[in-house]
Amino acid sequence: MSAGGRIRAWLNKYGLIILLLVLPVVYGIQDLSQDGNLTRIANNLFSGLSNGSILALIALGYTLVYGIIELINFAHGEVFMIGSFTASQFWALIGVGLATGVAGIVFGLAASLIVAMVVCGLLNVMIERVAYRPLRAAPKLAPLITAVGMSFVLQNVGLLWLGGSPASVDDVIHAQQEVFSVFGIVVSRADLLAFAVTIPLVILLTLFVSRARLGRAMRATAQDPEAARLMGINVDTTIALTFLIGGMLAGAAGLVYALYQTTIWFFQGFQAGLLAFTAAVMGGIGNLKGAVLGGLIIGCIQQISDNRIGPEWTPAVVFAYLILIMVFRPQGLLGEETREAG
Repeated sequence: MSAGGRIRAWLNKYGLIILLLVLPVVYGIQDLSQDGNLTRIANNLFSGLSNGSILALIALGYTLVYGIIELINFAHGEVFMIGSFTASQFWALIGVGLATGVAGIVFGLAASLIVAMVVCGLLNVMIERVAYRPLRAAPKLAPLITAVGMSFVLQNVGLLWLGGSPASVDDVIHAQQEVFSVFGIVVSRADLLAFAVTIPLVILLTLFVSRARLGRAMRATAQDPEAARLMGINVDTTIALTFLIGGMLAGAAGLVYALYQTTIWFFQGFQAGLLAFTAAVMGGIGNLKGAVLGGLIIGCIQQISDNRIGPEWTPAVVFAYLILIMVFRPQGLLGEETREAG
């Protein structure tokens, strides 16, 4: 093999790993030379994992829908926004506020989580039934445009609901309050909330898809809808279930986001949805583990960029990473070959 061939083979094998390690290694070396320790980069990465877990919940909705009907559901970010609105309005409605006791806050937020998940799940099912199902046999551009249109409709619903300015949410959990620290890594209440909501939901989703009868129906439909139909699987019900689950995850992410950021507005779904979709593509769209991995990686890149380079450069840094990963691995980090669009 020529020298050029050996270099290309080496880059194909290790280039992606080197690429992902560039930012933490560079800033880790900088921290060691300036501060004498790695505390700052460790805090950046931990905060990135915490932020990324919210993106992972949203990304799962994108990857579930794409995996089963090969549709990029552009309205999914706005479903997440409705989740934030619903959760914050519900806990205010039942009287959860800054003066509420710990038991009341826990009960109120748990109830708000359930309400937000149910509302967003049903909203996503309604969107599929009204806007996507009638176009299932149409050219793929038609449902794509419909998804964009539905995104704008939901944005305007949010605009009418809470107005055009960002709305403050009571910081009922004191999100940025430190709970404890380990080796200089500060763990806040917001971090614990993000992990406490995301980890159980991801485990439950993985178990459902891999072991439950309906989960196996989803996998069969994703591989070949016609064959699944011939085997007695109700494809319409399975697709509706997929939208229901994706919407419920977006609702959960909406509640965590509202408590984490303490500010919500009608346009929040655009950027979060774009980043989550990027996470799904980076991880390998259609792959559940890939969506979670992509969300965590983008969260870390976002946090490092915000803290070290400047938030105005973060979108450019995130998408530069996406482009480079696509160059090295077009199917994404954990991507699999999927059926061709019919």
